[in-house]
Amino acid sequence: MRLKLDENLPAGLVETLTAFGHDVDTVPQEALTGQSDAKVWDAAQNTQRLLITQDLDFSDIRRFAPGTHNGILLVRLSNPSRRRLVERIRDIFQVEAVETWPKCFVVVTDRKIRVRRRLT
Repeated sequence: MRLKLDENLPAGLVETLTAFGHDVDTVPQEALTGQSDAKVWDAAQNTQRLLITQDLDFSDIRRFAPGTHNGILLVRLSNPSRRRLVERIRDIFQVEAVETWPKCFVVVTDRKIRVRRRLT
């Protein structure tokens, strides 16, 4: 799967997700650090990547309706330390059917995963 990591996620996730066979790029790699959310969003969409972020600006499911984009994985942990973020995302990518998540709006918390798909 093609993924884009937002700048608010640990760079160590690149190695972890790549080891699982995913094609991963990051906001810093593309010199988008500090750029507007719109530019980050456009970069993810133009390269057909699922965006992984903690940024609540991407949390409005009405604006980012499933099926209208390449996918969002919004991570919302109670204690989002670098270590905890890596652990939670690694665990999810090990056990969940993430390959079904393109075009979905996914919210991950400490205990839950909500996957919203396009209504048919």
